[in-house]
Amino acid sequence: MNPLREGMAKWLPVAHQRLRDMDVAATLEHVGTVESVGDGVATISGLPSTRLDELLRFEDGTLGLAFRVGEASVGCVLLGHGAAIGAGAKVRGTGEIIRVPVGEALLGRVVDSTGVPLDDGPPIHTDRRDPIDQPAPAIVDRDLVTQPLMTGLTVVDAMIPLGRGQRELIIGDRKTGKTAIAVDTIINQKSSDVICVYAAVGQKASTINQVVEAVRTHGAFENCIFVVGEAGAPPGAQWITPYTACTMAEYFRDQGRDALLIIDDLTKHAIIYRQLSLLLRKPPGREAYPGDVFYLHARLLERAAKLSQTLGGGSLTALPIAETQAGNLTAYIPTNLISITDGQIYVEPKLFYEGQKPAVNVGLSVSRVGGHTQAPIMKRFAQTLRLEYAQFLELEVFTRFGAMVDERTKRTIAHGRRIRAILSQPRYVPLSLVHQVALLFALDEGKLDQLPLKLVERFQARLGTWLQERCPRTLVRIEESGKLSDEDQRDLAEAIDALLTEISAPTGQDD
Repeated sequence: MNPLREGMAKWLPVAHQRLRDMDVAATLEHVGTVESVGDGVATISGLPSTRLDELLRFEDGTLGLAFRVGEASVGCVLLGHGAAIGAGAKVRGTGEIIRVPVGEALLGRVVDSTGVPLDDGPPIHTDRRDPIDQPAPAIVDRDLVTQPLMTGLTVVDAMIPLGRGQRELIIGDRKTGKTAIAVDTIINQKSSDVICVYAAVGQKASTINQVVEAVRTHGAFENCIFVVGEAGAPPGAQWITPYTACTMAEYFRDQGRDALLIIDDLTKHAIIYRQLSLLLRKPPGREAYPGDVFYLHARLLERAAKLSQTLGGGSLTALPIAETQAGNLTAYIPTNLISITDGQIYVEPKLFYEGQKPAVNVGLSVSRVGGHTQAPIMKRFAQTLRLEYAQFLELEVFTRFGAMVDERTKRTIAHGRRIRAILSQPRYVPLSLVHQVALLFALDEGKLDQLPLKLVERFQARLGTWLQERCPRTLVRIEESGKLSDEDQRDLAEAIDALLTEISAPTGQDD
């Protein structure tokens, strides 16, 4: 017998069996071709069925998002550097939208805008991957903002209070301490159950490292997630960073927990969106921003909310940061964000350069929600504080011209200077509620008016540990009840008087 026929007879049944076992089905693939690529965007032809925001995969593995869909071509935003992508490269449509990992495994990690670790830690394994762009909770799914979110900064907690589920804008010129306020707020959650998510959009790597190390040193790093779209990342990766961070924070909100989202900052985010839009020929509008730049931020910040009890009662608080030029609050992006959020904390360069830190301008700052969440004991002392401080600032300007003033005006100015002194705090030292209450109590009772101004800072620095040693039970009662009884007032007054005596005795200096 022919050896060839013999071999075929031997292997033919095996081949038939393999063919019968094969799962044969028709598959449909959408394959397009890169027409042009550069500056983080690509124009693709041959993908007529592509939908907006669909995830595309290039032949070198780089991912992209369909940013603009036309009749003959698709404008794609690259999520990677795509150095190997050139004209003629093949692109496949996935039919999916971009999803990122969410869950407990992300806590204590630094990741990029797609959820890939950047901290040299182990791979992240989660049970869920959620879309980065999700609809905001409906009105009926929301509840009233009733719980305070303590920042640890007296100027904010007393006069611009925040609530869990609120959206408060931090706005000011470059290098005036906007990020410092956000970082201090994260550090202050060390003593609370709030999960913190920090989104760095277009920031320098050195700046991001400083924030991460500050939280690692002073805060509860294990309860934080850092989502990084640094300045060196592709524009597309920077653009999706706040959406990725919001999705990761929403996971904890939907679990009935409280989350805090910091976006640093939305001005750079708008600039990146303008860059991508102009490159892909979207019609420009005011200041060359596309017409939907307002919707871009509105749909993001509307996701921050306090959920109703039927949905678990969780909350997501958003503290977006925006940068102004020469203090211009009426610019396009700042006015958009002010109208979207529930108030703003304005950081003024003049105060910053004078040494007042945090340099919060109380007159131009407002919280439209948080006042309803303020603890009764804090509200009691803060009611007149804002008015007294405003009166002092006006009188201080008047007296700079050398005008003669009466004794009452002198006392008002002296009292106002002590208000300003206790509103100043060093970085990374947020104060607890009882510490702030004790400061405001001493101020309200006029005890600091007799203390030389240069010693107020020393008094403020020592007060916390002094009270822990002298009246710890009083602090516990105040913390638990949120009120100040007559007995607690006496205990506080005695401890404060003793501290004032000790501080002022050695120097006896006057201001």
